Amino acid sequence: MEQATFPRASAPESLALRELQAAREIAQAFLTADRPTEVYRLALERVSALIGAAFGCVFLRAPGDPDPGLFRVVAAYNWPQAYAVYLSEMRVRSGNGPTGRAVAENRIVEVFDIFADPALEDWWDSARELGFSSSVSLPVTLRGEPIGAITFYFRERDELCEGDRSLLRLVADQLSATAEKAHLIDDLQRANARLREQNVELEARYHEAEEARRLKGEFLANVSHELRTPLTAILGYTYLLREGLSGALADEQAAAVEKIETAGTALMGLINDLLDLTHLRLGRTPAEPEMCDAVALSRAALSTLPPPPPHLEVRTEFPGGPVFVYTDPGQVVRVLRNLLSNAFKFTATGTVTLRVRTVDIGPRGGFDEFREARSSSVVWEVEDTGIGIAEEDQERIFDEFRQVDGSATRRYGGTGLGLALSRGLARQLGGDVTVRSAPGEGSLFTLALPAARRA
Repeated sequence: MEQATFPRASAPESLALRELQAAREIAQAFLTADRPTEVYRLALERVSALIGAAFGCVFLRAPGDPDPGLFRVVAAYNWPQAYAVYLSEMRVRSGNGPTGRAVAENRIVEVFDIFADPALEDWWDSARELGFSSSVSLPVTLRGEPIGAITFYFRERDELCEGDRSLLRLVADQLSATAEKAHLIDDLQRANARLREQNVELEARYHEAEEARRLKGEFLANVSHELRTPLTAILGYTYLLREGLSGALADEQAAAVEKIETAGTALMGLINDLLDLTHLRLGRTPAEPEMCDAVALSRAALSTLPPPPPHLEVRTEFPGGPVFVYTDPGQVVRVLRNLLSNAFKFTATGTVTLRVRTVDIGPRGGFDEFREARSSSVVWEVEDTGIGIAEEDQERIFDEFRQVDGSATRRYGGTGLGLALSRGLARQLGGDVTVRSAPGEGSLFTLALPAARRA
């Protein structure tokens, strides 16, 4: 293959033109390639033809090589196919030969006549066969540190003029800058690949967690159902004993039966809460909304509660007329009953107040058929003068099986399911349950739901 010769002298205008051409060719290689090695290959191919080199090689430190002083060929220009295996196996040590010296000394190394240097005798046969007589090695740097070299081989034996050296320095600088950009892009691509792998792994773990959560819900639902069946029978026989249908009971026997019934009823409440919460999580508790009176729902919730403890006054603050709300009445009564029971439990003396009011909030979501017309919320407030809750604990009390701390659980009893279930039901109805409290100053629990469209 006929090769152009390296021009050994040139006018300033010609040199400037060649420098522009070299910079353009290297920039084009950078824009065309998508990997650092591809940048080197394209740059070598374009610049070799521009400067008249017969052959060229790019040497870089072998990644993963335990010896950082060895460099291998990562790109070659115009070498015959017969040399492919030789080039792939060739290693250059830093400081050895023109290429190794260019890396070690971080400078351009010129060889005017390969055959005049006995240290390069190993190259003489290849040089004769291929027809090159001189070479120039340029260091390739990354962040100022040499990472390899690019070596051009020329057919002529001649010393470079200052213009040629200026051009080669430009090539070395451009290749180093391009190498740095290419490696940055390569690092970014590897980081993106790792992120994609991590995202796939996280997504798989998320699906595993969701499946585990679903299976846990199914398990709890099945266990709760199976526990409720025999417990119903136990409570049924307890009722028969207490009513004397199997014969009169002595006082001690009646007291024992009463304790069995009390404990069984509490356990049934726990099982029902657990089952309802599990069904809510699994989407098996659909809302059945209808037009209701918020005041009537409040009175219904109060009527389901046992009498308040001594020294506790229950107050109500209701509007003079009905307050209409389109919601599921059973679920609202259950939420209010949980909030009131909670207030009774944590208020030894003082007052518990249940109030109903409406709040204008502007258009908001809710059930689709009323979404645009609804412009207010119905708010139930359960306010007590009990022990209160610290600010850092006010969200944790809505977690399942969570009260403020273990000591409060032991002192006041309960499993911590009531508030979790209440908030879940409220959010299913398009609203929420919130709390405002301070230790020693009582608590204010609020149930807010979208109001109904007025006729």
